[in-house]
Amino acid sequence: MRTTLDLPESLLNEAMKASHQKTKTAVIVSALNDLIRKNKLQQLRAFRGKVDINLDINQLRKRS
Repeated sequence: MRTTLDLPESLLNEAMKASHQKTKTAVIVSALNDLIRKNKLQQLRAFRGKVDINLDINQLRKRS
């Protein structure tokens, strides 16, 4: 999908150097993927301590 963006050139160049990406598109795609990943992790952290899981690892592995 083509989209026109008005991005600060210095910011984009710095992001390209930091990420070792060769194209502007690759930098933006990488940044969007990182944003999504971080958001999903943050959502998972909200469940920390709220889900009680009582699992017996030996039973799961069918050990006696």
